[in-house]
Amino acid sequence: MQKLEFGKLTFWKGFMVASLALGIGLAVFRFSRGLGAATHLSDSFPWGLWIGFDVLTGVALAAGGFTIAAAVYIFRIERFRPILRPTILTAFLGYLMVMLGLVYDLGRPDRVWHAVIMWNPRSVMFEVAWCVMLYTTVLALEFSPMVLEKLRWKTPLRVVHGLLIPLVIVGVLLSTLHQSSLGSLYLIVPHKLYGLWYSSMLPLFFFISAVAVGLAMTIFESFLSARAFRRHIEMDLLSDLGRVLAVVLAVYFVFKAEDLVERGVLSLLIQPRTETALFYLEMILGVIVPMALLASEQVRRSPRGLYTCALCVILGVVLNRLNVSITGMAASAGADYFPSWIEVGVSIAIVTTGFTLFALAVRYLNVFPSEVVRLPASKAVVGSPIQPRLAA
Repeated sequence: MQKLEFGKLTFWKGFMVASLALGIGLAVFRFSRGLGAATHLSDSFPWGLWIGFDVLTGVALAAGGFTIAAAVYIFRIERFRPILRPTILTAFLGYLMVMLGLVYDLGRPDRVWHAVIMWNPRSVMFEVAWCVMLYTTVLALEFSPMVLEKLRWKTPLRVVHGLLIPLVIVGVLLSTLHQSSLGSLYLIVPHKLYGLWYSSMLPLFFFISAVAVGLAMTIFESFLSARAFRRHIEMDLLSDLGRVLAVVLAVYFVFKAEDLVERGVLSLLIQPRTETALFYLEMILGVIVPMALLASEQVRRSPRGLYTCALCVILGVVLNRLNVSITGMAASAGADYFPSWIEVGVSIAIVTTGFTLFALAVRYLNVFPSEVVRLPASKAVVGSPIQPRLAA
């Protein structure tokens, strides 16, 4: 059994340990004292950082899992296979962190299981809860080959490989449903959500932006992994993702502009308000700048340029989700909200947990397979013509 080796203490390892230790302490405080003592939430402003960042943003950032899996297993674009496993791992950990953040935000976290047996099919939140639970299960099964290879369980591994295509198809359907349904949550507040963000097209905007940030996260994660684990960067693949990302951003921008015109809210773009400034920042930083830069092949072929564009898209989607859930609701709520240091500390601890688990998985599992072999025809697995070599 391979021993855990942590090596010498570095700044980031120290930060990780401190964040996790603080997170444990804050968790004890939050679950023992309640939301009122731990957050700045109120009856007028019941959803804050833990929903806007940990849930809405977290789900969007994990969208790369279904996009890359669909490309490899459904559309048979085998050249993307080298980045499939780390993308699946990122998505799986992302959804686990989303569920953890949701538990923190629930007033009665002990009743988180109620959606399983107390059905309310007319509720969008019910649909989101089920989709998230089911898709997390799908991601766990897609992630399981990495564990089964480590354990050398060949028979279960072949069974999972045989189910991969149906699992990916189900995962794409579930992701499409709940990525858009998170936007549907805000369709019931037409007079509360500020006009620059409220739209009947919110579900579509949430879905398109999730696809964009999923591609951006794949690029971002690939660069970080290459630097942290001293791996080769698959620049050809990432450049192709950058080209697709530029198209997705262009589609989002066109739909967004058309929506503003159709709803007759262009006048809001010249209002001297905080919402106006944040909307411009969101669109310029997260859409216009990376879209324009990625249109250049020179930028797409530049590691620094591609990484910068991916980071801009990520920050833009984070800002969008916070604008929809917090900034856009502030005026109608009639209450000021700024997250408490406990809310911020918990969010940092959740993100740190995700990075820590990713690093451990890369270190002790076959996340970045160094070699692949083609199985004999008699042993070929449906949906997986190329798979990592099993340990003897």
